[in-house]
Amino acid sequence: MNKIEHIGIAVKSLEESNLLFEKLFGAPAYKQEEVESEGVKTSFFMNGPNKIELLEATREDSPIAKFIDKKGEGIHHIAFDVDDIVSEMERLKKEGFVLLNEVPKSGADNKLVAFLHPKTTNGVLIELCQEKR
Repeated sequence: MNKIEHIGIAVKSLEESNLLFEKLFGAPAYKQEEVESEGVKTSFFMNGPNKIELLEATREDSPIAKFIDKKGEGIHHIAFDVDDIVSEMERLKKEGFVLLNEVPKSGADNKLVAFLHPKTTNGVLIELCQEKR
C-alpha cells in the first residue's frame, strides 16, 4: 500500500454536507459523480494533499444507507492507494483478511476498488484503490 488515497464519510444529504465541507475547506468539491452499481452519489474535496469523499445513498438497500441506519453519519472507510489491486487482494487474503468482493469493481474517481471486511481490520472498513489504466 502506497498512501491513504482518501477518507470516506457517509452523509444523509450530499447537498447539505457539500455546503458544510465547502465552508470547512474554503473550496468547493472538485468532483461529483454517481456510482449506480453501489447506490451512491459522491463528492470529493481536496485539503492539501488529502482527499475526502462524501457519500450519500441513492437507494435504501445501498451499503451507505445501511451504514447510516446502523451507525449514523460519519467516517465510513479509509481508502489506500495500491499499484496492483489484484496482487494486493491476493496478498491480504493469504494474510487472513476477509475480502468483501473477490474481484475488483469499478468505483468513483476512475478507480478499481475492493474492500476488506471490518471484522478483520479492527472495525474499520478498508478500501483498496487502483487508478484505472
